[in-house]
Amino acid sequence: MVWRHYTAGESHGPALLAFLEGMPAGLILGPSDVDPELARRQLGHGRGARMAIERDRAEFVGGVRFGRTTGAPLALLLKNRGTERFDVPPPGYKPLLFPRPGHADLPAALKYDLDDIRDVLERASARETAARVALGACAKQLLAEFDIRVHSFVEAIGGVGRAFPERISDAARRRAERSPVRCPDPRLSAAMVRAIDAAAARGDSLGGVVRVDAEGVPPGLGSHTQWDLRLEGRIAAALMALPGVKGVENGLGFAAAALPGSKVHDAIHHAAAAPWGWHRRTNRAGGIEGGISNGETVTFRCAMKPIPTLKRPLASASLRGGRAGKAVVVRADVCAVPALGVVAEAALALELAGALREKLGGDSIREMREHWRSLVKRLARRG
Repeated sequence: MVWRHYTAGESHGPALLAFLEGMPAGLILGPSDVDPELARRQLGHGRGARMAIERDRAEFVGGVRFGRTTGAPLALLLKNRGTERFDVPPPGYKPLLFPRPGHADLPAALKYDLDDIRDVLERASARETAARVALGACAKQLLAEFDIRVHSFVEAIGGVGRAFPERISDAARRRAERSPVRCPDPRLSAAMVRAIDAAAARGDSLGGVVRVDAEGVPPGLGSHTQWDLRLEGRIAAALMALPGVKGVENGLGFAAAALPGSKVHDAIHHAAAAPWGWHRRTNRAGGIEGGISNGETVTFRCAMKPIPTLKRPLASASLRGGRAGKAVVVRADVCAVPALGVVAEAALALELAGALREKLGGDSIREMREHWRSLVKRLARRG
């Protein structure tokens, strides 16, 4: 069974394309399952003018017929509204020459021997994440068949924030969805908005930290037997590959390095009424031990750096001859941390769905359900 996904298209090209191979046949799926996730990605205080232009809608052009998956690769089309000429340069066109510190501009221009930053930023743009969110929405639909739910919220923006409990309530998650910065604490939310506004007034940008959780994940996803099968490594790689992310933690993460083992590891308990029998009263491991899910909530944090485009740009040097100057200024967000949470949900959902497909197998959703029931019965017998 193959589970893989990839995207294509540029920020101001005609459209973004998204492909997912390995989806079982028979899953009810359509634009109404994808479009709300695309809309969530566009929200958040501190977003730029591009969000006022785009109205992302997904069109299935492969893998779905009459509202159900067929087992063929999924292909989705997201048309761009903010488009530019990609066939021939328009009259008076001038290349962008001064790369932005912190962006892919310079290293990609050197790698691909390019002399126009637009050839880099069109693909390196975080606009690409809309395609990944569309695929993540499809993965979420598959996970929902097995009562696995993925959520996220913002813990900090620009140094304003705090650590949240290992387990947060559904009410707190609802507050996060209503917050302009997706933070469940109303006071912190207001302080984050003020911090973003202050950064905008300075011509600056802000980063932050998001937490993403997956509830209902069964024990047994991933493996300890090879480094590339370890679940936390696979998820961490997917999260670290998101635009702007410079750090990823699972569970306690870096904090565990400063604590004794008695304060880090989660004691094991057993109760027949627990979903999988064995359970933990704490979740410092973040739901994964030895590369394998342990039945607790899978929890990760992502640290996002500030957006590289600044209204008061930093020093740079031209791609043509190295002449000193200022980095280019293009349309950009002041803060995209709230959107990162939605994108991180998609990345986590895709990795978990792939691991679940490996665990359960099957070519149809009906066959996967049968294997799921068998897994649940086996775990119940062990309990």
